[in-house]
Amino acid sequence: MLQKLMPKSDDFFTDFESQAGTVVEGAKLLKALLDDFTDVARKCQAIKDVEHRGDDITHRAFSRLHTQFITPFDRSEIHRLLSRIDDVLDLADAAAERLGLYDIDTVLPEARELCAVFVAQVERMEVAVKGLRDMKKNPQAILDACKEMNVLENQADSLTRRTMAKLFKRGNDPLTVMKWKEIIDLIEDATDRAEDVANVIEGVVLEHA
Repeated sequence: MLQKLMPKSDDFFTDFESQAGTVVEGAKLLKALLDDFTDVARKCQAIKDVEHRGDDITHRAFSRLHTQFITPFDRSEIHRLLSRIDDVLDLADAAAERLGLYDIDTVLPEARELCAVFVAQVERMEVAVKGLRDMKKNPQAILDACKEMNVLENQADSLTRRTMAKLFKRGNDPLTVMKWKEIIDLIEDATDRAEDVANVIEGVVLEHA
């Protein structure tokens, strides 16, 4: 019983890494969907399947957080990190779902560009998350990855503004504008949540490394 209550704190790092891996997988699948907009239903379902796996990882991690009293750092920080990583994948899945539901014919080139930025950002997120396991060895590498995530989020913001300006100027019908505005906003929101992940990680490293 004592061993069960006092497990290795490495379990949480495994949770973070598994979560980050599913986010990268989901983001790459979303980019693949936008790059080759065929067989949409199947590709959207593949992203949904990844999102379900991510939810399972998150729920198991939350259960562990409430049943174990040895944690690698503050419980509230662990909870925030788990929640923010989960949010990133949820938003990517929501964007894919809209692409499947909204009867989209042609993909905006800017949407592909935005998603490429998103993929690059979550790849840096995975690097930062993996660094947490041994954060005292090279904290600067983790902080550098977090900084790169913030830079990429700023790029996503700028690209989103330009995309929306072009969308309104192209003379698209209002329904098309509404559809793409929601999809673009969801992808941009995902980059915002990834920046939140970076901020949580940065705080953890500065406090504990």
